[in-house]
Amino acid sequence: MPLPSDPAEMAGEDRSLRLPVHGSTVTAEDLRVRLVLAADFDGEMVIDADEVESVGQAVLQLLVAAKAEADQNGQAFAIINPSAAFVDRVNACRLADALGLSAHEETIQ
Repeated sequence: MPLPSDPAEMAGEDRSLRLPVHGSTVTAEDLRVRLVLAADFDGEMVIDADEVESVGQAVLQLLVAAKAEADQNGQAFAIINPSAAFVDRVNACRLADALGLSAHEETIQ
């Protein structure tokens, strides 16, 4: 996923961050940078997880940390359109509470 060279580029209408199909330690560094940039903007931090087929521990750690920081700073945080694979992995790792995942919700907030 391309990284905007200028944070102002993220100010467009769709500022959601799309998780990679395979979220691994290799892709986590790019995600970390994008989460830091997104946290610098006011408003909701939106993470789109609809294409996730697999998600590793490093990506999950970043998401938990981003949610905790957003909560601490009063910033809205939402994971939208979580794929079944994403939801299954979050539940298997017992991170549903940390990410606000409900068994009956399609959006994690």
